[in-house]
Amino acid sequence: ASPFTFRKLAGCTLFITGASRGIGKAIALKAAKDGANIVVAAKTAEPHPKLPGTIYTAAAEIEAAGGKALPCIVNVREEQQIINAVEKAVKTFGGIDILVNNASAISLTGTLETETKKVNLMMDVNVRGTYLTSKTCLPHLRKSRNPHILNLSPPMNLNPMWFKNHCAYTISKYGMSMCVLGMAEEFRGEVAVNALWPKTAIHTAAMDMLGGSGIEKQCRKTDILADAAYCILTKPKTFTGNFVIDEVLLREEGVKDFDVYAIAPGHPLMPDFFLDEKKLSGSQHEGPAGAKADTAKPLSPVAETFRVIQGAMTEESVRTTQGVFQFELSGDEGGTWYIDLKSQGGSAGFGKPPVAADVVMSMSSADFVKMFTGKLKPTLAFMSGKLRIKGNMALAIKLEKMLTQLNSKL
Repeated sequence: ASPFTFRKLAGCTLFITGASRGIGKAIALKAAKDGANIVVAAKTAEPHPKLPGTIYTAAAEIEAAGGKALPCIVNVREEQQIINAVEKAVKTFGGIDILVNNASAISLTGTLETETKKVNLMMDVNVRGTYLTSKTCLPHLRKSRNPHILNLSPPMNLNPMWFKNHCAYTISKYGMSMCVLGMAEEFRGEVAVNALWPKTAIHTAAMDMLGGSGIEKQCRKTDILADAAYCILTKPKTFTGNFVIDEVLLREEGVKDFDVYAIAPGHPLMPDFFLDEKKLSGSQHEGPAGAKADTAKPLSPVAETFRVIQGAMTEESVRTTQGVFQFELSGDEGGTWYIDLKSQGGSAGFGKPPVAADVVMSMSSADFVKMFTGKLKPTLAFMSGKLRIKGNMALAIKLEKMLTQLNSKL
């Protein structure tokens, strides 16, 4: 039996920021199927040149799915627009039961590359917008029988790796998470306040703009977040102060088939930001002491290493490296593997690279894993004869630099 069989949100009013498209709209449509009222609080009233959907097209989809919709032009940077929309929602539907703080701005840029206007945008939308929307809705939420605030924000992970490449963005997303920490405690017993974050990258129009063509194969559909949000929002208000990862929660709820959420079932998935592999793997087990893991057969050390490398690739690493590396490995898991940091989006895996390699490295698979987990320095491996390199030595040195950035993930 599916955990989503009862119309638990029928008649509830959800105020969702950024609901004109993507994750916000997916959560809205999930609730609409129950017959919920949805306040589409987003700033797109006129069609955007690159991003599909307006508050009016989203409202039409919500009505078609069985809900009632109230489209409101809301830029969360403008406090008066938030206040006006909340007042209109209360007047139209009689109250507010659920707030979803989904609106978010992103710029994955380093400190020197992030323009002040981008810093302001991320702080204003992600932190200040979340805070003010919560503050404005709270007096009405307190009157609801089972009120919830749900922020689309990550568990706070102070690993410096998540700060160094996009400090401003990380601060802004953790600001949303700190709202969860603070408000969950402040309104304990009155209003549930939780955070939801995806385990893997989610395919949205924004992701296409960030990741380029082909990125969608490494992503899941927005449906997985909609289902996880539904699970949270239908729990009693005693469920509060949690930083929920979508897949972890859905497994606990009895979901077993995750291929239904994949854009390309069977294709390796890109892990999302702020989640360390080691921290995540422990929470994926079912049964006593992790007797039964979430995959029938764990990946071999070399395959796992390449999976993490694939997940850690960014447009920045491709742009700055511009090299293709082929690995001829001997011993267990021997064979040819590759890392392509030249083609758009980059890729890594088993077999020959899609284009001719600039560097060919030969070594044992055991030494390869040691090298990629920081236990064996590439220079030392080369000097001691454990690593043989043919081709562009300057690129080999560039890869060594990338390795130091990856070590914290492996």
